[in-house]
Amino acid sequence: MAIHASGAFEVKLAPQTLSDTGADALLGRLSIDKTFHGDLTATSKGEMLSAGTSIKGSAGYVAIEKVSGSLHGRTGTFVLMHFGILNRGESHLNITVVPDSGTGALEGLSGTMNIINDAGKHSYTFDYTLP
Repeated sequence: MAIHASGAFEVKLAPQTLSDTGADALLGRLSIDKTFHGDLTATSKGEMLSAGTSIKGSAGYVAIEKVSGSLHGRTGTFVLMHFGILNRGESHLNITVVPDSGTGALEGLSGTMNIINDAGKHSYTFDYTLP
């Protein structure tokens, strides 16, 4: 049975240099720095690759972030993988725990996270299981 967690978070995204200096201007690379509150009390660090298009409201991104902290009082780390698509304004986002990435009291963690962005205020819901 899945356990439900929720709370707020702050995120700082900082542009980084792409490894291919001749890459198209629509490509981007950013560092991710988050602080989670609520049922997940943690920080995370990661990287995001993004691609825009010439069509307004269409884009995509992938990201990996390592989360370190406490989830409902259980301390450890885990990795989240993001896959996001924006298709002419309609978004689809999938954020999943990388299998076997949990450490410490979070070993064996699996689950999915949802991000809510309400006028610049970020929150999350996280449905997960632990052995």
